[in-house]
Amino acid sequence: MPALLRRPLVVALLIGLAAQLLFSVNLARPHGLMFDEVHYVPAARAILALDRPMNTEHPLLGKEMIAAGIAMFGDNAVGWRAFSTVAGTATVLGVFAILWLLFGSVRTASYGALFAALNFTVFIQARIAMLDGFMGAFVTLGIASLLWAMRAPPDRVMRRWLLGAVLLGLATATKWAAAPYVAFAMVAFVIVRRGRANAWPGLTPIAAVLLLGTVSVTTYFVTFLPTLFYAHDALTPAGIIPFQWKMYDSQTQILSPHPYQSSWWSWPLLIRPIWYLYEPVDGAVRGVLLVGNPAIMWGGLVAVAALLWAWMRGSAKAGVVALLWAVSLAIWAVIPKSLGFYYYYHLSGIFLCIALAAAGHIYGRQSHSRWVAGYAIAATLMFVHFYPIIAAGALPDAQGFHRWMWLPSWR
Repeated sequence: MPALLRRPLVVALLIGLAAQLLFSVNLARPHGLMFDEVHYVPAARAILALDRPMNTEHPLLGKEMIAAGIAMFGDNAVGWRAFSTVAGTATVLGVFAILWLLFGSVRTASYGALFAALNFTVFIQARIAMLDGFMGAFVTLGIASLLWAMRAPPDRVMRRWLLGAVLLGLATATKWAAAPYVAFAMVAFVIVRRGRANAWPGLTPIAAVLLLGTVSVTTYFVTFLPTLFYAHDALTPAGIIPFQWKMYDSQTQILSPHPYQSSWWSWPLLIRPIWYLYEPVDGAVRGVLLVGNPAIMWGGLVAVAALLWAWMRGSAKAGVVALLWAVSLAIWAVIPKSLGFYYYYHLSGIFLCIALAAAGHIYGRQSHSRWVAGYAIAATLMFVHFYPIIAAGALPDAQGFHRWMWLPSWR
């Protein structure tokens, strides 16, 4: 490998540019609103106009990001989705950073970033004005920042820890599903610190927990500032906290059955994906099927099992990565939602990309470049095969989707 490509910042920059290009090509296809954009784009318009509360079941930040795109690029398909592409690129770079900080290998980090970019869920959420892509970016960057603090000299630990707290607060300000990761970070700090006294030097457990909690919560509430200036139904500073109960009621209401609903245990198996789009639009029949890259989603489960075995044999890093995926799925077993949907698996799919690269690093030290490279080629070929049905490509006719329907439940 050339010396330049052994420098993590250079490689990260190249990967980031490639990911941004991948996510941006034909971004305005379809030109109209797609799937849940019908909820979030109007809410973003209302924020931009400081009009009134809309889509009150979710916090504001994701819709504020969409509003920023509209302000910069216009109220059109590019404006709605512009910052989603940035979030997708940030997610890919977050995966790179996590793996680099865990294993110190540019090769391993690059494979993980490649898997993230080629995972259909990351690709699709990077090209639609929804909230999950923003949440995924802030969570992965938050985790990376906390790991970065772990390796910092004493005079830099605090600022990096605070950065991680801010990022996790921003993740929660996008969707409440990110809130458990704040608690997980607290628990992880205490456990790791007991085993490694030199981790996060100078930062005591009490200070770490208090800072993480107060900074993330403060960051969350700061994102509600626009609600104080609405022309209609504006909140007062004292009313922001009671408003959270209204959000909770909306989140936990009993919803009518939906044709795309699915249970959390089915998501790793790719049993019930979601058609974000399937209709004649922009001069052709086009579709966007939210489903994971089978090579990554199914192969990632094998990687998690392998990491759990490595953990039992003494590899703490393997345990960290495996538990990251397991806990991300377990969250949905306890969250009081009446309906589940496959896009809730977005973060777990990102962690499977990390698991694949981590398993390759731990088990394939001698043959790492061969079998991991081979698997990356398989994931790439899968991405190319499915590209028309994940990027709203033109299909030959209304029945053109059948070639990608691997399971009857995908129809």
